[in-house]
Amino acid sequence: METTNGTGHPLPHDTYRQAIERETLRFAEVVRSADPATPVPSCPDWTLAELARHVGSLQRWFCALLTQLVQEPPRSRDVELGLPDRAEEYAGWVAAGAPTVAAVLRSTDPQAAMWAWGEDQHARFWARRMLFETLVHRVDAERAVGHEPDIDPALAADGVDEFLVNLPYAGLFAPEVAKLRGDGEVIAFRCADPADATGEEWRVRLDPDGFRLLPRTGADAEPGDEASSVPQATVRGRAADLLLLLYGRRPYQDPAFDVSGEVTALDRWFAHTAF
Repeated sequence: METTNGTGHPLPHDTYRQAIERETLRFAEVVRSADPATPVPSCPDWTLAELARHVGSLQRWFCALLTQLVQEPPRSRDVELGLPDRAEEYAGWVAAGAPTVAAVLRSTDPQAAMWAWGEDQHARFWARRMLFETLVHRVDAERAVGHEPDIDPALAADGVDEFLVNLPYAGLFAPEVAKLRGDGEVIAFRCADPADATGEEWRVRLDPDGFRLLPRTGADAEPGDEASSVPQATVRGRAADLLLLLYGRRPYQDPAFDVSGEVTALDRWFAHTAF
């Protein structure tokens, strides 16, 4: 799998910090108002309590990595959690961690070099990753209690980019990703938000030796890239829906999407990218 060519980090570091705090508190509010034993359909076999434990634990682990600016893969995920004994208190525990997260992100240089499992080996990787981990699980919690979630289009578009940029490295915990191959088929994911949104598009190509995110139109494309990047399949939808699609929270057959081209390429993509 080759180096990817996403947009990088189009949002300011403070935007990630503020959005993480906002999403964390929104998540906690949903959990606080519901039965902790409520099943979460988008996270099979998990309840809201287990989802809350996951979100709070992962945020604390990310903070530990950032505080230490680790330079190599950690051998353990053990951190001091302070997890309450009662599941009914998990929401407050998640919310109580938000100020610490904000403080760590505020005091950490986003340009500082550190280990990350994805493409970008800098502290800023973890701020971006933490945001979308929290945001998607906030959506999971809202849908579990019957609420229709909303996602800011600009954040959603950045989340699509973050997912696709880092996907080639996700084989560490999603082994099927490493088996994603093809014969040069190109899949396009195209934003179809109102005029005030980004209107972005991402193209991925499935090659015999793996897959790659292609350079944007007009970027520093290699010779022949334009001719070989004509999509065999295109999925068009709002950025928020595309984000949920890539995370397996919506099927491409959903009416929210306008799909054209060869769906066999899409079937192959989604069969190998679920995690």
